[in-house]
Amino acid sequence: MIRLLAAIDTARLVHLSGIDLVIIIFYFALVLAIGFYLKGRSNTGEDFFMAGREMTAWIAGLSFLSANLGSLELMGWAGAAYQYGILAAHWYWIGAIPAMLFLALVMMPFYYISKTHSVPGYLKLRFGEGSRALSSISFAFMTVLMSGINMYSMALVLKIVLGWDINFSIIVSSATVAIYVSLGGLRSAIFNEVLQFILIWAGALLIPILGLIEAGGWSGLQARIMTNGKTEYTHLWSTLGHFGDNPMGIHWTGIVFGLGAIISFGYWTTDFLVVQRVLSAKDLRAAKMAPIIGASFKMMVPFIVILPGLLALAVLPMKLMPEAQALATGGHSYNEVLPLMLARYCGPGLLGLGITALIAGFMSGMAGNVSAFTTVWTYDIYRALIKKDASDAHYVSMGRWSTVIGVAISIGTAYLVMDFKSIMDYVQALFSFFIAPLFGTVILGMLWKRATPAGGFWGLLAGTVSSVGMWAWVKIDPAALRYVALSPRARDMAENMYRALWSWLICVLITVVVSLVTTPKSESELTGLVYGVTEIPSEALVPVYQRPWFWAIVVSVCFVIVNVVFW
Repeated sequence: MIRLLAAIDTARLVHLSGIDLVIIIFYFALVLAIGFYLKGRSNTGEDFFMAGREMTAWIAGLSFLSANLGSLELMGWAGAAYQYGILAAHWYWIGAIPAMLFLALVMMPFYYISKTHSVPGYLKLRFGEGSRALSSISFAFMTVLMSGINMYSMALVLKIVLGWDINFSIIVSSATVAIYVSLGGLRSAIFNEVLQFILIWAGALLIPILGLIEAGGWSGLQARIMTNGKTEYTHLWSTLGHFGDNPMGIHWTGIVFGLGAIISFGYWTTDFLVVQRVLSAKDLRAAKMAPIIGASFKMMVPFIVILPGLLALAVLPMKLMPEAQALATGGHSYNEVLPLMLARYCGPGLLGLGITALIAGFMSGMAGNVSAFTTVWTYDIYRALIKKDASDAHYVSMGRWSTVIGVAISIGTAYLVMDFKSIMDYVQALFSFFIAPLFGTVILGMLWKRATPAGGFWGLLAGTVSSVGMWAWVKIDPAALRYVALSPRARDMAENMYRALWSWLICVLITVVVSLVTTPKSESELTGLVYGVTEIPSEALVPVYQRPWFWAIVVSVCFVIVNVVFW
């Protein structure tokens, strides 16, 4: 493995000026200073794990989005746009906006009024200890795998742009995250995520602006891509009528149901990495507004993430390839689109800002995963299964130590990404394993009072096992793709979407069947956990333009417009 890592180190494409180095060093110093400053305000469990539940809607909303806008997003989806074209934008529009609004208006009241520290914590209240243990263990496993992706992404940036040794870059960046999260907990992660959100936009906007100037605007970009024989790469919906008409090898049913209804809703409503940020809001109205604020910015993210990948199709002289092929031939992979474009357009000063934006994205993504892992490990595994009667100070101490341990494990998982064609193929495979069945369990638990503890546990287990089983089936017998993804012409991403859909359906079916033959909880036990037996607290009387549902409608209208414009 060490020889493999050494093989991908190459000569740097650009050289940093003095001002570039100052910008980067200042950023590292600033995030560490924030961690040390907030250490004194993170002495209790509520402060360390939930930021004292005192964040405003804007801070919680920007953190909510920033936790998802790490280098995984910046690197992975830029590469996916090169690989699949504008179809990658579906993961920002239909694959995010409806689910974020659903979280705000429907699911947030239950999470917030139950005062749970995590999604597994909600499952414990709704279905019992078995479901909580299963979901927390699988979620903890997923977060360290995801954190490793952020490490690997950052190592690629430093390799391509600076020529740094990949192992050194992983160690320096991961140590920084471990220090500031272990000191300040979630509060530190949130404040750094807001800072990183600003830096990401300031730095990442350089590439689409300069790239569009070179390409001759959007029409010029389309013309260049068409000249390269990739006319289907600039259409969002019109090529999804048949599996063979688009570069992803997917049908519209996979996008609408696999992504829009399952993966999207599963991630944005049950992945504790993002839900934890909203739970830090100071009151219910702020908790509802946070995802809506996040959704409004989410619609604009393709302009700094997807557009660079499309520009690379038009202006880069070299042909990019899957990761394993790039390692074998010494070429450049899909994952390297963003640093290659950064090296193409940015000179002294601008280069430092651009690199800092990518470092900020890495820090944001990794810190989000590490803080989520820390909370789930401490509350839902360690306290629930190992040491139930310790003091609050003991759990805070365990949270700090588990931060360091989580970072250490993530270093090892960073190397797993090399076995997949691209970062996003890897990420969506993980979501189909863990997020899709979890969403089935949570949504039935919230909306159907007849769902029983046994039904919740066995449905979640069956959904997770079936998803991993389908993945292994295709790996062993590639011909099985025609059954899992409904077409032998499907690509990796399409397979992930249909696998998620089947695993969700299996989870729901098993939950319903088992629930119908087992005893449900009484209505008194379900108060505050299920629609129909819960009194939803009213929000403060404010003008219409300050109410969550009003802004949800505004965001929905904008969502429809962008889908029509890029049809």
